[in-house]
Amino acid sequence: MKRTLIDLFEESVAKYSDYTFLLEKENKEYKPTTYYQTKVQAEQFGAGLCSLGFEKKSNASILSEGRNLWIIGELAIFYAAGVNVPLSIKLEESSDLLFRLIHADVTLLMVSERQLSKIRVIKDKLPLIRHIIVFDKLNEYQDREIYYEDVLEKGKIFLENNLEKFREIGRSVQNDDYATITYTSGTTADPKGVILTHRNYTANVEQALSCMDIPPKYKNLIILPLDHCFAHVVGFYIMISRGAIVATVQPGKTGIETLKNIPVNIQEIKPNILLSVPALAKNFKKNIELSVKSKGKLTESLFNLALCVAITYNKDGWNRGSGWTFLLYPFKVLFDKILFSKVRLAMGGELEFFVGGGALLDKELQKFYYAIGIPMFQGYGLSEATPVISTNTPARHKLGSSGILVKPMEIRIMDSEGNILGTGEAGEIVVKGENVMAGYWKNPKATAETVKDGWLYTGDLGYMDKDGFLYVQGRFKSLLIGSDGEKYSPEEIEETMVTQSKLIQQIMLHNNQSPYTIAIIVVDKNATMAKDELIKAVSEEIDKYKGKGEYAGLFPERWLPASFVLSKDPFTEQNRMINSTMKLVRSKVEEAYKERIDYAYTPEGKNIFNKYNLEA
Repeated sequence: MKRTLIDLFEESVAKYSDYTFLLEKENKEYKPTTYYQTKVQAEQFGAGLCSLGFEKKSNASILSEGRNLWIIGELAIFYAAGVNVPLSIKLEESSDLLFRLIHADVTLLMVSERQLSKIRVIKDKLPLIRHIIVFDKLNEYQDREIYYEDVLEKGKIFLENNLEKFREIGRSVQNDDYATITYTSGTTADPKGVILTHRNYTANVEQALSCMDIPPKYKNLIILPLDHCFAHVVGFYIMISRGAIVATVQPGKTGIETLKNIPVNIQEIKPNILLSVPALAKNFKKNIELSVKSKGKLTESLFNLALCVAITYNKDGWNRGSGWTFLLYPFKVLFDKILFSKVRLAMGGELEFFVGGGALLDKELQKFYYAIGIPMFQGYGLSEATPVISTNTPARHKLGSSGILVKPMEIRIMDSEGNILGTGEAGEIVVKGENVMAGYWKNPKATAETVKDGWLYTGDLGYMDKDGFLYVQGRFKSLLIGSDGEKYSPEEIEETMVTQSKLIQQIMLHNNQSPYTIAIIVVDKNATMAKDELIKAVSEEIDKYKGKGEYAGLFPERWLPASFVLSKDPFTEQNRMINSTMKLVRSKVEEAYKERIDYAYTPEGKNIFNKYNLEA
């Protein structure tokens, strides 16, 4: 059956014509745009693209903060039967932008005023780009630049003479036609362009809705960048299919200003659902804790007691209130009424749950949100799977897991020899379904290595439990190898140490068939203590997981660092040691610290008070 993103959108416009679809802040208040109004604008914009000579199957790009025109712009590209190559506004360096725009053969670009300067710097190196459509009104436009509303006017004239011909272009798009080419920074070298078809998207919308439903008029405030695959499917295409509302964060003049707008916008929109990634979830938690602390010692003590009661009662979600803990129920209800309900008001008061994607979400963080009455349901996916593979839901969840599989989808857990493993055995997660990408753009070698007979080899390590819940443990391909050949995943250890330590801000474990594991560690830059005291304090943080330490037994000691390298600088996107989804690019860290890593395996280097650590 033919079902493209245009089909999905038009089905919803027919059903929810007068319902609000988009909410965007203009002149200090959020203004609504209905489903029907969105269609009118998207068609006019799409016709404007055709009038500029944009052809079927051509590639366009959007480089902008989240706003109505981002979503309308993508729909316009689809109405003109083109392909969107969404770009992250975090791409500061011209080399990153250049690589994507050249590699993807982009011929038309949509850009916000704030991002335009990046394009002007590299415009001379982009001869293929014929038109740069600027979303905002400027005093003057340079060569090849054109104001969005002028394109809209061209579109209106085009439609007066070619309405049926134009609509036929959108209808001509087929399931297997490309919709987007999404570049993943990956955890390896050059970014790869993930080709997702129209059917990849509509299939994944259907699959995700097999796990949970979204009622019409449900409000979602999109905090994540719109170029993100997760934001695409869960942020707006699922919302479109259910007649729900999509609001965007008011952009600030800087990234920091935009972040400051989030709590204000949450109060204004009162969302029912938020999409989050671990970094954002931690930020919200920190703000809640600071707010409670500011109310005085008594309130803080009461809040911590209430948390303790709720966490003990809730257990892992699916088993809440079982055994003796049912006795805590009246206290849980009382604390919810007098404390947590007020915390929820700070999140708008109507927020029912978060959906978490991206990196591994710490279980303690999930317990915190569950306790305050806004569960954070962890999901799992990757761009190559459009992206949703599994998710926890209000009806079925286990904290610490990545949830139940979407349907229909097949899954295998495989070892490095290609054998299929049983329940509870960890191996590479391999999936098959209509959501599996068409391949990597201009990269047949990487495509052949990743998709075999329709099966997507995710490169992630995990297992299925007896109740059908998926547990993701890190990268299958980033397994560390001890000198005895034993393989183990570093990511859960790293995540736990960062979460439970106020001193360790970032950590990467390393072991490549060496006698012991070492760690590269970034400490809190606000830590004020003498050099040797700081080194000793870091060592004590690691020792908490060993011997009789308070976290002893969480991980086998042979996997824990026997020594460490202190880094002078944090791992950032700028130095390419983390990617756009905040995942460690292990190869880059290893490359940058090669000498220090080698030194850590010498007798002098194993001594944590070595010259390099004292210098750092």
